[in-house]
Amino acid sequence: MEKIHSQLAQHPQAVLFDAYGTLLDVYSVGLLAEQLFPGQGSTLSVLWRDKQIEYTRLVTTSNHGAHYQPFWELTRAGLRYACKRLKLVLSPEHEAQLMNQYRHLSAFPENKAVLQALKARGIVTGILSNGDPDMLGIAVRSAGLEGLLDHVISVDAVRLYKTAPEAYALGEQATGLKASQIAFVSCNSWDALAATWYGYPTLWVNRYQLPFEELGTQPTRTGSTLTDVLGFFESV
Repeated sequence: MEKIHSQLAQHPQAVLFDAYGTLLDVYSVGLLAEQLFPGQGSTLSVLWRDKQIEYTRLVTTSNHGAHYQPFWELTRAGLRYACKRLKLVLSPEHEAQLMNQYRHLSAFPENKAVLQALKARGIVTGILSNGDPDMLGIAVRSAGLEGLLDHVISVDAVRLYKTAPEAYALGEQATGLKASQIAFVSCNSWDALAATWYGYPTLWVNRYQLPFEELGTQPTRTGSTLTDVLGFFESV
């Protein structure tokens, strides 16, 4: 059941989705990881994701972003670290296989229907992601979402990762709308929180029944699947 933290004065005119973890299942890579490293697939996928995000924060907050690297390279670095941490021998062949799988992550099953429903209502749709443009282009095509997204926005344009305000500002720049007119949807609680702080009305998609961040701010809405974004437009 969806929980609503506050009421909106008006319906958003656009919806921007996080990609990795929200439209795309970052842990689906664990299936291949399990085949390559029996008994370690799930652990590897979780540690890989955690290190990937840690690296985005490290390069963004150190020396004003002077150490920025594209998300693809941070993803590779995270994989290599995770394997070393778990004492797994990552051959060049296995690395190539896992990285290729990351390019083609499984999409959550409700994605297409939700985007189609938003388009039918005349709502502008898009992605605002840490992913670099090449990664996002392949992911969108692989997930069959071409034609359902008006904008595919990469933070690579500002060379700063979320949660930097400059990253969230890209949504306003791309759509020509104010943050208050754009719903932002993320399955990552830290992302939903930072987007709320920035000024977006937010939906946190709590797929895994986790507690929200304990920093005194709640998302505008909380749901369990992407379908809950349609609650922003119940009377449209």
